Amino acid sequence: MAGLRRQAIREQIEEMEDKLLSPMATRSFNSRGRLVEEEPCPIRTAFQRDRDRIIHSKAFRRLKDKTQVFIAPEADHYRTRLTHTLEVCQIARTIARALRLNEDLTEAIALGHDLGHTPFGHAGEEVLNRIHPGGFAHNLQSLRVVDVLESGGLNLTWEVRDGIKCHPWRETPSTEEGRCVQLADRIAYVNHDIDDAIRGGVIRPEDLPKDAIEVLGDTHGKRIDTLVKAVIEESLEEGRVSLTGEVLEALMVLRRFLFERVYVDSPAKKEEDKAKGVVEALYHYYCRHPEMISSSYSPASDPMVRACDYVSGMTDRFAIHQYRKAFVPSTWGLDPS
Repeated sequence: MAGLRRQAIREQIEEMEDKLLSPMATRSFNSRGRLVEEEPCPIRTAFQRDRDRIIHSKAFRRLKDKTQVFIAPEADHYRTRLTHTLEVCQIARTIARALRLNEDLTEAIALGHDLGHTPFGHAGEEVLNRIHPGGFAHNLQSLRVVDVLESGGLNLTWEVRDGIKCHPWRETPSTEEGRCVQLADRIAYVNHDIDDAIRGGVIRPEDLPKDAIEVLGDTHGKRIDTLVKAVIEESLEEGRVSLTGEVLEALMVLRRFLFERVYVDSPAKKEEDKAKGVVEALYHYYCRHPEMISSSYSPASDPMVRACDYVSGMTDRFAIHQYRKAFVPSTWGLDPS
């Protein structure tokens, strides 16, 4: 009897999904399935199960020591890749709930979208894209993490994998939940990067483009509120997750401003050349010494793929440690007196 009651829990959730979710939402019981078929969980839906697998993964925990924008900040309140992920998740879930999308699918995609990001943020990604044969993109590496590298693969559903792969702006997610995360990602990073840049003294509030601020608001909270409401209102009208018009243009104006004033050649980026040097040196070092990489980090036989898997998975701190270990001579023979 107990087993039957547990089985009924997932079935009841799936019935509620079917009754309560919007026609544009993705039902967990309609998933296209997993790479390897599994017995359904008696309690959790397929997407809830995926969310749990992601949040308990080592790759997720490593996000706490990976750069968002500011490399090696001394203060406590700058974003990391983990806090960015949590902010994306919060914004995406707010939108998903208002639109009656599948929150569990939305959350799983949001939590997993940056698992393949390199140490030192986009600086590390830029280096690996330049030197690794075939290039490097963090969204594709995130998919490789969940498919192959994390505990031999998390065996996630097709919909979560699609959302992770297609979260960059240039891609087109196959689900409305994936599109929700895609928009939340941009809303989150544009606004929190402004917040961090102001905190770091790189820009001042009065430097922000006035036309964009007039549309979105003059505080961090107002801007996110305006953007989230605009997505919800437009999506309800269109019957699909979307953002266009002056609100989207204002967001893009702020993004271009960040590239001009923060992302390129600003005091916030002064350590980037050193970080790039660390990533490049480690990649070439491990290409020459693939035997030093445990198969638990990469099962690849190709030494370059093995090195790419290993280096891209490092935290900032571990990358610096490994660089010192590989390239900085150890001291010896000090006079004990």
